[in-house]
Amino acid sequence: MTRVLVTGGGGFLGSHLVERLESEGHDVFSARQAEYDLTSPESAARLFDDAAPDLVFHLAAEVGGIGANRANPGRYWYANLSMGLNVLEQARLHETPKLVISGTVCSYPKFAPVPFREATLWDGYPEETNAPYGVAKKAVLVGAQAYREQYELNTVFLLPTNLYGPRDNFDLETSHVIPALIRKMVEAEEEVVLWGDGSPTREFLYVEDCVDGFVMAAEHYDDPEPANLGASREISIRELAEVVAEVAGYEGEIVWDTSKPGGQPRRSVDGSRAQELFGFEARTGLGDGIERTVAWYRSNRVASVGS
Repeated sequence: MTRVLVTGGGGFLGSHLVERLESEGHDVFSARQAEYDLTSPESAARLFDDAAPDLVFHLAAEVGGIGANRANPGRYWYANLSMGLNVLEQARLHETPKLVISGTVCSYPKFAPVPFREATLWDGYPEETNAPYGVAKKAVLVGAQAYREQYELNTVFLLPTNLYGPRDNFDLETSHVIPALIRKMVEAEEEVVLWGDGSPTREFLYVEDCVDGFVMAAEHYDDPEPANLGASREISIRELAEVVAEVAGYEGEIVWDTSKPGGQPRRSVDGSRAQELFGFEARTGLGDGIERTVAWYRSNRVASVGS
């Protein structure tokens, strides 16, 4: 049995990871923002004192969709950078045997060749609407590699693509694209308005598949270089909207508001490093994953939107 600390353990990805680890018999300490403010060095130190972990998954983040990133660039930069550096420093001070950090696909350059390969991470500036968040996470990667080199802190850094699934954030002010589409199409009758023209592409990873990747990396990956976690399918937002509409049974009109930004033109990752070095491969098809997510939302819609 391993003593495991999960920062962001009450969040979307974190709650699924905690569930998996507990089912496997680990002693899990789930850190929640209400109890530990990881932007504070003192609070982070108290967390590591309380948890005394053998393994840490750093998943805590402040993040949202395009609108939320545009509204909170300074906060997202500050919070994600400070949380990352505080976790790294406490892992060093507490001599934590292993630290697994969640990065973001938003760190890739705006016009990186598709599919994104880890070697191109530093070849340009991220897409502007999420650049502060993406740059903060890249700085944490630099810190992780520096701490490995100087202090021999075994830290691995994963770059999951866009996540979705049950227990996602369905608040339209801060949600990502799939939960936003699901909520709009389940609740709307005649018309749904979506940002942009639908041409940007994305790759979506089902949350339980992502958990597989994190667990496998914790067990089998010790490389200083980051590793993508993806699902090997690129899809346009327009096609995605059609898939969600079919699953949700939405038959109304879809209107594209081209006065609003669509975000990065293309986003899809090369997952070959993760597959080759620690055996990760996504198992859940997009259609199946959306069906499960729509079903969960229909059963939990009041709680999930905070109303």
